[in-house]
Amino acid sequence: MSEIADRLRAVRATLPDRVTLVAVSKTRPPEAIREAYAAGQRHFGENYAQEWRAKADALADLQELTWHFIGGLQTNKVKYLAGRAAFVHTVDRLELALELSRRCAARAASVRVFVEVNVAGEAAKAGCAPGEVAALAVAVRALPALELRGLMCIPPAEGDPRPHFAALRRLNEALGLPDLSMGMSGDYPVAVEEGATVVRVGTAIFGARAPRQP
Repeated sequence: MSEIADRLRAVRATLPDRVTLVAVSKTRPPEAIREAYAAGQRHFGENYAQEWRAKADALADLQELTWHFIGGLQTNKVKYLAGRAAFVHTVDRLELALELSRRCAARAASVRVFVEVNVAGEAAKAGCAPGEVAALAVAVRALPALELRGLMCIPPAEGDPRPHFAALRRLNEALGLPDLSMGMSGDYPVAVEEGATVVRVGTAIFGARAPRQP
């Protein structure tokens, strides 16, 4: 069995059945995704629209592969995703939601989305402010071709992530949303304890990541 398959098995053993594991495959070659797919993994997350598009083309024969877009998304890159990505985790503004809705509707497609929340108010981080979540959620719910599934966050790199996960869970519960996307390789067990239904795990599955080429 391959190292990727071994790591996948180890991660899955820590997750309850209610949690969907998204294998974060950004910067990884298509061959690594095929290896994980052969080991039973079906949900994969990508951060960069053009890199993802090339991989999606190369892996089009894997019919059960489900793509999650989990990186910052410019409106001019939405055209690459519409009708091909099943989930977008980084809707943080109405402009982006409108473009996703327009592009998907034009292709008679739909996409499940998460609203990204900047839980700690970090200046350099994407995500809408906690106080703006409710209004954005109402707007997203009203748009055709979008299905609002829940909220998503990336807590600060330093310090205890638990309070931030707990805060996101409370926001999610107040909106009555079914899913909660939070937790990465270094903190996903805490996220699961705080109610995550989707975790986004990369290095714990694929190993250390080489720097992305410019």
